[in-house]
Amino acid sequence: MRVFIAGATGVLGRRLIKLFRARGDSVIGLVRSSTGEQIVASLGGESRRADLFDAEALARAAEGCEVIIHAATSIPVKTKPAPNDWEMNDRIRREGARALTACAAKIGAKLYIQQSVIWVARPHDGDFFDEDSPAQPDQNSRSALDGEEIAREAGEKYGFNVSVLRCGWFYGADAAHTRFFAESIRARRLPVIGKGDAVWAILHLDDAAGAFVTAATAPRSGIWHIVDDRAVSVREFLNYFAERLAAPLPRQVPAWLARLVAGSYAVDFFTTTSRTSNARFRDEFGWAPCFPTFREGIDQIVASWTAEGFIPQNGNSA
Repeated sequence: MRVFIAGATGVLGRRLIKLFRARGDSVIGLVRSSTGEQIVASLGGESRRADLFDAEALARAAEGCEVIIHAATSIPVKTKPAPNDWEMNDRIRREGARALTACAAKIGAKLYIQQSVIWVARPHDGDFFDEDSPAQPDQNSRSALDGEEIAREAGEKYGFNVSVLRCGWFYGADAAHTRFFAESIRARRLPVIGKGDAVWAILHLDDAAGAFVTAATAPRSGIWHIVDDRAVSVREFLNYFAERLAAPLPRQVPAWLARLVAGSYAVDFFTTTSRTSNARFRDEFGWAPCFPTFREGIDQIVASWTAEGFIPQNGNSA
């Protein structure tokens, strides 16, 4: 199989290259720089430079590929992102999907995989939701839903399969926000906001990559939620992370105070519930996460960080 990946140098894209190459597949990664070329080459893939928003250039880069994967993002890294900080991510979701699906049509690809997020269908009351639930996007996930619709319409028009994988909140040893969490917990700068009883549906990055590869090997159209086997409360997640880091348990602060200090985006992230399930994807594809709960995932991350020296053996701050 020959696979084209937009977002090849990101934390998900790098994993995808490794997994596809381990299967013996050929991988072409879309890059923007010589650094990107080096990353893709080090993982065993081929690199191509092209504008993500130029369908003709993408088609030349992806010629001969059977599978096109849109895993490109530009998530703001600021703790207090402004609305305009999301503009590039929104453009990547919408215009990137439009260009990549046009590319898929031009080269006769069999399958297009769109990365999306479960939040596009998250109800405001915190109830359980699944792939059949009505879309209820917020301001930041509206573009993800638009990307889904662009992809599905293109697949119907041009006759290729479209798999939309709505992922839970990513975490992993090499994810910048996971490291930020760890550093903040160790410095006691990441508190539990309010009661900490909001529930997260999360996903280890290794399991996200495994789900994408699984979908690529069994082309079909549909929407699937990709999360681990058990949702976790914010308090439980942060407390266990602190324990494994040999750090003090996080303080607890009221939401109004956190909003003044960290802003609305951060507070909403830590106080909004997402209850969903991987049951449909598990049943239809025979997939199962290697890290079924946050505990196995955090244990793996801490072990990885200890080996690399990010966390000293005694667990104290560096």
